[in-house]
Amino acid sequence: MSSPMTEPEPLPLPLGIGYERTPASELLGQADVLAVIGFGASAALPDDLRALRVGLEPLDASLLEVWRASAPVQTGRAGDLRWSSDGEHLFFAIEVDEATHGGITGAAEHAYRTLAAFVAASATPHLLRLWNYLDAINLGEGDAERYRQFCDGRARGMGAHPDTRYPAATAIGRQDGVRVLQVYGLAARHAGVPVENPRQVSAWRYPRQYGPTAPTFARGMLTATSQLLISGTAAVVGHASQHHDDLVAQIDETLANLASLLQRIDVDPSRFAAHSFLKAYLRDPADASLVAQALYAHLPSLGGLLLLAGDICRSELLVEIDGVHRNAD
Repeated sequence: MSSPMTEPEPLPLPLGIGYERTPASELLGQADVLAVIGFGASAALPDDLRALRVGLEPLDASLLEVWRASAPVQTGRAGDLRWSSDGEHLFFAIEVDEATHGGITGAAEHAYRTLAAFVAASATPHLLRLWNYLDAINLGEGDAERYRQFCDGRARGMGAHPDTRYPAATAIGRQDGVRVLQVYGLAARHAGVPVENPRQVSAWRYPRQYGPTAPTFARGMLTATSQLLISGTAAVVGHASQHHDDLVAQIDETLANLASLLQRIDVDPSRFAAHSFLKAYLRDPADASLVAQALYAHLPSLGGLLLLAGDICRSELLVEIDGVHRNAD
């Protein structure tokens, strides 16, 4: 007797990600809002588990990053971690005071041990995207640099994971002097597909010169809903930084890397602009106008651009860009 045919499971709806000017108090009254992320000290955010203030100052209009779900949203806490979920997507955030964990290494280990355990035990066990913001990211010489110490702690907290399953990620230095590590991210019920850039050495294969523990992230993550979550991307070719102290050349190289990542998933780079939202992190806030002009000159139909003051993980790099791209329906 043959088995009855089963209907294939329908694909989930994509997570809505964009920038909005609506007040956060009004946004959080809307049933489909999974998360609202504000930037800088002046961001007006109510006390809500879905609202997170990031310690990076905006350099242009005060925009809120808004994640919109496709089903009713539940919220909760798990120790230091807070979360919201619609059953398909999970927003989570953890903020760790370095002083209570012996410095940035211990703070990173605690943050990642906590989030890894929580996500793995949830109904949305697949990590897709992570953002990491820490003060004074370039402080210290050699292996004592705080970014290298962060990488050590992150790896200890995450434990052993297959190289090909790292999530997309960004790590940027806060400039406010607050020694609190902020980590937030996105997980999902359906796994994504990590995407690497053929112009760049995969981060986890960096040679020893960049520290005892290589960074553990993919260059991008293609979700089950065909969104490309783009990791922090800068003027790095192979594993080497390019165009030291030349901001315009670094922007051009970064855009070449973004185009290469899109081509990797058979997306025409000319379609990047109209369906994309980008963040640009700038070491020097005085560069904001030049960076905005350069990006809009290359991407005149860009769906949204947020400029933030933040230090890049390599001291010679002046700008880093991350974002999200989704093909037109």
